[in-house]
Order: sequence, then C-alpha cells, then structure tokens
Amino acid sequence: MLTIDDIHVAVNGKEIIKGLTLAIRPGETHAVMGPNGSGKSTLSYFLAGREGYELTAGRVLFRGEDVAGLSPDQRVARGMFLAMQYPVEIPGVATMTFLRTALNAQRRARGEKELDASSFLKLVRKHAAELNISDDMLKRPLNAGFSGGEKKRLEILQMTLFAPLFAVLDETDSGLDIDALKLVADGVNRMKSPERSLLVITHYQRLLSHIVPDHVHVLAGGRIVKSGGKELALELEARGYDHIIKAAA
Repeated sequence: MLTIDDIHVAVNGKEIIKGLTLAIRPGETHAVMGPNGSGKSTLSYFLAGREGYELTAGRVLFRGEDVAGLSPDQRVARGMFLAMQYPVEIPGVATMTFLRTALNAQRRARGEKELDASSFLKLVRKHAAELNISDDMLKRPLNAGFSGGEKKRLEILQMTLFAPLFAVLDETDSGLDIDALKLVADGVNRMKSPERSLLVITHYQRLLSHIVPDHVHVLAGGRIVKSGGKELALELEARGYDHIIKAAA
C-alpha cells in the first residue's frame, strides 16, 4: 500500500525527518508514537502534501506510484486522507456544502458519477447518526464554534464519506474525553478492511486500546528507533520514551 524509503524532509530549510523507512501493507494498522518534536506531525503533513514540507532525499510510493510530485487534491483522489490534529474552521461555509463539494470533486477526479442532493443527504445522515452528529451540526459553518470532540467526529465523518484506501490519523485523540474518544474510535474501526490501511499518530496508549494496531513504531529525532507489536505501546505507557531512545543512541 505505502512504501516510505529512507526519506529526509525539511521545513524552512531545517531537516526534521532524517532517514525514515516504513512499509504498510493493505489491511494493516500502524501506530507511530514519540515525544514532542520527534517529527510525527511533520510526517503526517508531508504525506498529505502540505506546502513547505520538502522531500530532500528518499521516496514515497503509494500503490506503486511516486507521490512526491502530486498535489494534496491529487493524493486524495488516489485514496489518501489526513485526519488533522487541529481541524480548520471555515466560517461562512456550511458543513454540508463543504462535504458534498469535496466528495463530488473526488468522484469527478476518479471518473465517477457525482451524487445528487438526495443521494448525498441519505449517505451523510446514515454515517452522521453513527457518530452522533446532528443535522444542526451539519448546517453550521465548518468547524466554527465546534468543540474538540465535534471537530474530531466530523473528521471521521469525512473519512467515512471519502472512503480512502490509506488514512493518516494525526493525534485524533487530542482533546477528547472518554465518551468522544470511544465514538471516534468506533468510527475508525468501522472503516477497517483488508483493502484499507491506517497510520495512527499518537502520544498515548489510550487511543490504541480502542484502535488496536498491528505494528507500533517509536519515532525520535526524525527516525524510527524501535518497532514492535501492540505490546510496545503498553511498554511506552509504563516506562516512557527515554529508555528506548537512550538504547538506540
């Protein structure tokens, strides 16, 4: 699905990712954990194609295609998705309008027929109900005045509608209480399939109790310094990062 081959990524001329290699197969869920400043968000933004995140060495292949030259919308059209840590507020744009416009833009890019208003409304309401998103939320401006939990649930609704083949969840648990965390995790778990892969970026093991990973990686200093199974997240929760980082130095 996704092959990251010894990438180096710079932001404003400063190298943040310093030789990262990772392979994610279809159907797998990988978790990346690490201390602040380790490069986790840089990795997510780079994979999404955010401007200013420069690949200086290495390559990234998505389903065999080099994505380095693709714009964010081209990556999305090919099946990539980023659930952001801090979803953007867009006052003046109704959430429902945004969702329909974005979804139909993707469908056009893929050569698929656009959804009419009736079909789209039926689809949105079905998935919104699963995430406890009300019609009132869908009518409000995108993320404007939303709580942290509402923003994250809306991100997962977008992911559900767009049905990506590969999704990056950048600290999706940030700012969520226990109930909101479970709702969001349930929404993510409903998306799991043999054809879809997930990359979950988080500080804490609590999210991984709900979205259980196949593989866990520790990122420090722009490199993966240790990989393991889901038990590695429990070790990090109990002992922290220092002992692993020191052992890898």
